[in-house]
Order: sequence, then C-alpha cells, then structure tokens
Amino acid sequence: MATAQQTMHTYEVMGGQSLKAALAKAERRNKIRAFMLVVPLLVFIAFAFLAPIVRMMYFSFENPVIVETFPKTVAALADWDPTGAPTPPEEVYAVLAEEISRAAKDRSIGKAATRLNYDKGGMRSLMTKTGRRVSRMQAGPFMDGKWKEAFLKISKKWGDRDVWVTIKDAGRRYTPSYYLKALDFRRNAEGDIVPEPESRQLYLLTGMDSVWVRTFWISALVTILCVLLGYPVAYLLANLPLRYSNLLMILVLLPFWTSLLVRTTAWVVVLQTEGVLNDVLMFLNIIDERIQLIFNRFGVLVAMTHILLPFMILPIYSVMKNIPPSYERAARSLGATPWTAFWRVYFPQSLAGIGAGGLLVFILALGYYITPALVGGPTDQMVSYFIADHTNRSLNWGLASALGGILLVGVLAVYILYDKVVGIDNMKLG
Repeated sequence: MATAQQTMHTYEVMGGQSLKAALAKAERRNKIRAFMLVVPLLVFIAFAFLAPIVRMMYFSFENPVIVETFPKTVAALADWDPTGAPTPPEEVYAVLAEEISRAAKDRSIGKAATRLNYDKGGMRSLMTKTGRRVSRMQAGPFMDGKWKEAFLKISKKWGDRDVWVTIKDAGRRYTPSYYLKALDFRRNAEGDIVPEPESRQLYLLTGMDSVWVRTFWISALVTILCVLLGYPVAYLLANLPLRYSNLLMILVLLPFWTSLLVRTTAWVVVLQTEGVLNDVLMFLNIIDERIQLIFNRFGVLVAMTHILLPFMILPIYSVMKNIPPSYERAARSLGATPWTAFWRVYFPQSLAGIGAGGLLVFILALGYYITPALVGGPTDQMVSYFIADHTNRSLNWGLASALGGILLVGVLAVYILYDKVVGIDNMKLG
C-alpha cells in the first residue's frame, strides 16, 4: 500500500502539477530561450539576405517614372486604341506639351527620357529635344488645336505609332516589360507579345550564343572539370598519412587566402600570348607559334575551375574521411580486385560528397562576373556581367532585377531537380 502511494506521489510535483505538465513547461521554456538566442541571426538574415531579394523582385515589376512624370498623358492615352488610329487625338498632344514643358523646367525629363529609351532607342534624344522646344513655345500665346502640328515640326517621329505605344506601355506602374526584355520579347502595337528583331536580340539568341544557355553551359563544364580534378585530390587527402595530407590540405586551402581578383589576374599573366605557358610550350617545342589561351572560352574555364576547385574538394574529402577503410579491405579479402573494390564499395559511398560539391560549385559558377570579364571574350560573358552592367553603367535597375530574378528561378530549378534526382537529404558535408 505504501509503495503504491509513493508511486502516485512520484507523478506529483509541488503545487499539485503533474510531472508530464512540468516537463512540457520546461521544454517549452527551453525552446523559447533557444529561439531568443537565434533571433539576432534571424534578424540579420532577414535584413541582409531576404529583404534585398524581395526588393530586387519588386524593382523587376515596379515602373513609376513615366506615370509620375506624365500622369495626365498616361491617363489620356488610356482611351487611345493604337489599332484604330495611328496617332492619338489632339488633346493628348496638348496634355503632353504641358507636362513635358514642366518636366523640362524641373529637370525630371531626363529620367523619364532614359526610361523610355530602355524600351525604344532614340526616345531620350526625342524627348529632350521636344522638351526644349516646347518650353519656348509655352512662353508665347497658347496654341489651341495646333500642338500636333507643332510636335510634328519638331520631329516626324511624333507621327509614328510606335513612339506613342512606347509611352503608353511605359505608363503602367507595374509591368512585366522588364522580364520580356530579359527574354528578348516585346509588345507590338496590337498588344501582342512578339520576339525582338534578330538585330536587337541580346539574351535569347539561338544556340550557344544565348546568354542564358552560355551561363548554364559554362557552369556545367566548370562543375564537371572540378569533379574530375577534385576527386583524386580528395582521395589522396583522405588516405595519405597525416603529415602528407596536412601539407596537401594547406595547398588546397591556399587559394582562400588570396584575393579573387589576384588569382584571376595571375591567370592573365600565365595565359597571355607572351605569357608563361606559351613560353614553356615554345621552349619544349610543343608548338611552333604562340597560341591564344586567354580572352576566350578556354581561359574562362581554366580560371573558374582553379578558383572553384576547393569548393569541390572539401565536401568530397569530408565524406571520404568518414568512410571506414575496413569496407574496402573486406571486399579485397573476398576476392575483389582493387579496382572492383573501389568502384563497387568505396565510390558509391562518396557520391554524397560529389553531389554536395557539384551543387555548390554549379550555383557559385552561375553568379560569376569578375573572372569571365577579365579572362573571357565578348562571347564568354555570363548573365551576371549584364546584371552588373545594367546596375552600374546604364542604371536600368528594373532590367537588372529581372535578369537576377530569372537567374534566381534557374538556381531554384536546379536545386529542385537535384532534390528529385539525388535527394537533398542525401547531401552530406561530412
């Protein structure tokens, strides 16, 4: 009886609370404490990683310049049907004259003209010239019913339907036009999505000339080269005696201690026509005349493979280090040859490291910019080059954001494909 009562009391704690409830409360308190410890990290990730991505995606759709600079013109063009009349009515010309004059005076016309020039070449010069001329006209008597004639005297382009369609399309505050441009498409006067003329295509050219195909193709080649070169090195690291493997590991990690720009510039010195490699090949009589090894696809592949090779070696090595040597010895003791023991026993266990390193190298290669820009030619530039160009030179942040958004979708597609084929749960880093 006493034993039963003692057993009942073991399920009671102070205040009459059950032990189960007390444990649940303690566990909940520990979870809250652990969550509070990682809150600073979550806040940092949200502001330093997620917020820029969300902002980039917003920029890829946002289009406020024209609607804020010419709000009355945009509203007036909403009722104009390009398929019915080649040019808008006189009232639209009058409204545009008023707003373009005001924009020229407050110097906001340059920004609007640049935005229109993204969609149609020559719009910047047309808008700025018209702004100067219309400002002088506004100083005189009001030209009732003659603004269309005045615009056509300034430039015959104001009678071109495509000019007005460009202004109308750019007047949408939120538009998919940046994504259409990133894929070399546009809207015609009828509002249909059609390909850009071949002379104006830049990103979606046919075959390997396509910037998108080129980006994924170079990344895939670099990944394959890193696997072929990195696997033997990782195998040596995992199986050599400690004093030798430590020295080899230092050599593998040495590139991490050198600037990316320095490593890329070093390849410029080595691969140039009068460089070290050509000198060696000429000295050994392997070649009769110097060959072009840089500013082409070969230079890009060599430099990117060298820079990304450690990212392949380390994941494979960390997996190989955890493979028991006894497995391979057991296979040999059962009659397997060294090659059969390696291929049937050792290699399958190292596939997780290859998958992790391949995914890491491929995604890193997709975003490379400096190395192809320095050692590649005009036909070797990847998507990241055009993103940087639109961000820093042309200041077309909308198109840069659209290119970045498409690249982000491509990376997510590769990640999902990897998960379907290999399984993200099978990816190991040691």
